[in-house]
Amino acid sequence: MVPALAATAQTNAVTRYVRFQKDGAPSYGILDGDTIRTLSGGLFAAHKETGRKLKLSDVKLLYPCEPSKALAVGLNYRSHVGSRTPPAHPEIFYKPVSCLTHPGDPIVIPKDSKNTHYEGELVIVIGKKAHNASLDQAREAIFGVTCGNDVSERDWQNGPAKDLQWWRAKGADTFGPMGPAIARGLDSSKLQLQTRHNGQVVQKQSTSDLLFDCPTIVSFVSKYVTLFPGDVIYTGTPGSTKKLSAGDVMEVEIEGIGVLRNPVVQA
Repeated sequence: MVPALAATAQTNAVTRYVRFQKDGAPSYGILDGDTIRTLSGGLFAAHKETGRKLKLSDVKLLYPCEPSKALAVGLNYRSHVGSRTPPAHPEIFYKPVSCLTHPGDPIVIPKDSKNTHYEGELVIVIGKKAHNASLDQAREAIFGVTCGNDVSERDWQNGPAKDLQWWRAKGADTFGPMGPAIARGLDSSKLQLQTRHNGQVVQKQSTSDLLFDCPTIVSFVSKYVTLFPGDVIYTGTPGSTKKLSAGDVMEVEIEGIGVLRNPVVQA
């Protein structure tokens, strides 16, 4: 199935980059409708179009960059915080890069998991090194945004036998779907995010509801951890979440980016 990469009102001046595989090593390209215009060179350095074009249906889309690290923000939507006291600064945690999952590939529920949930999220993609960045510098360091699903095992995260850290609750293999494209040129402060569970809308929120916007998150993180091109930050999930079961299909759609779709299977 070809991942949905729906055009929206915000896409007029937007470039959408994809990472894909066809007959060999992964490559980057610019998505133009159902066509990929292939690129040579690195995505975050000098690159140029090769003149070669491929059909989207003829390639395998991969998560759209290869980060040295993946971070995430907890409790970052007003609708998710609810009656709890809002955090005073972005609450950051790590997701191992080994959890990243390609568009269309399955989310695998671990054998001993009883309470694995979806979390549809906007994901920041860093394009320039950021160290102790001001808000303006942080804004310049952001290459673009993509869709993500911060899959979470709630019992391991918050249950009676919870771990000291969220290393498996948020970082088990396949717990980080990301893609299908990196959109460059969008206003990330007012994008519509929608999560669908077996076709039913279960989360629907504008990113204007974020407590901490993208530049604020990048600036805060960079004061303590240097960010490099390709690094990603999941920015939090809106509303509430529900348990996943084998046979489910999850879709995270963000205006101007497209649809990240992943089936769910049991290990």
